[in-house]
Amino acid sequence: MGRIVVISTGGTIASRWQGSGFAADAHGREVMATAAVPEGVTVEVVDLFSVNSPRLTTAHQLTLLRTVHEVLADPDVQGIVVTHGTDTLEESAFLVDLHHDDPRPVVFTGAQLPLDAADGDGPGNLHDALLTAATTRGLGVLVAFDGKVHSARGTVKTQTLAADAFADPSGARIGNIGFGRISVLRHPQRPAALAPPRMPDALPRVDMVMHHSDADPLLLEAAVHAGAKGIVLVATGAGNATPEMVEAVASATSRGVLVALTTRVQAGPVTEIYTRGGAVDLVAAGAVPTGTLRAGQARIAVLTALLAATDPGERERVLRHALGEAVSAGAGPAELVQS
Repeated sequence: MGRIVVISTGGTIASRWQGSGFAADAHGREVMATAAVPEGVTVEVVDLFSVNSPRLTTAHQLTLLRTVHEVLADPDVQGIVVTHGTDTLEESAFLVDLHHDDPRPVVFTGAQLPLDAADGDGPGNLHDALLTAATTRGLGVLVAFDGKVHSARGTVKTQTLAADAFADPSGARIGNIGFGRISVLRHPQRPAALAPPRMPDALPRVDMVMHHSDADPLLLEAAVHAGAKGIVLVATGAGNATPEMVEAVASATSRGVLVALTTRVQAGPVTEIYTRGGAVDLVAAGAVPTGTLRAGQARIAVLTALLAATDPGERERVLRHALGEAVSAGAGPAELVQS
């Protein structure tokens, strides 16, 4: 087993009643005190911040990423557990995974019920995350929740309130937790880790725009006018919109805006099937299809590409790498990818 560092960021697992609703206000040691610690594990707590996860910003997430790397610089650390709000956990976990090149695990967990709930799920989830961090290797960044282990890539929140809150709608989970052990069912496929991102004075704006019946390009064009450097178009079906949206995407990409194409459908890949505004035309206009990654994680992939490079071509190559596309030798900016 060994020494596990718990990085506390808030969320429901650290929330108490505030008179009109719940909000995160507990320190990490208070959260840690609710959970049984697996035998042989010693725990060190880092109180990074304590906020409800819808309030997290890119600055928060980059601070978390930097803290993870700083903690893993200590060879005596066996693994990391991050306690995190469930609303944006999928985004933070994916960001860390894109830059994680260490066999030691980083395991995200949280809760659907608040800190003081008599039947709360936080203590069990935290115990399982500690066990996962102490006993697995080489699986990348993980999400431990409700007795299951998921890969960060592709895993999203699928239930607003139920205890079994996370899954990859397009793929199988990594393993199960029970009887004091982790049963690993598969090893995730992950691209080579990207180098730590640069920290510009002004972080790039990345917006999401959803297509729907009667949708027009107004919001996409507004995002460009507001200074967005990246846009995620959440299309219908396998990645379809309208000819007018295609024109707006072409205009945006011609101005250097990085556009990613995902879908509002729960599972399945974005696929170039339809024309007259479909994915065939959107990709031809410069949008990059995101495979089975959904909006939140597609946005993180775009953000990562914007932080990694300044040249539009290099940004697109980094984005495709982050999306998991096969990168042939010399096809991407080698200085941005760790071997």
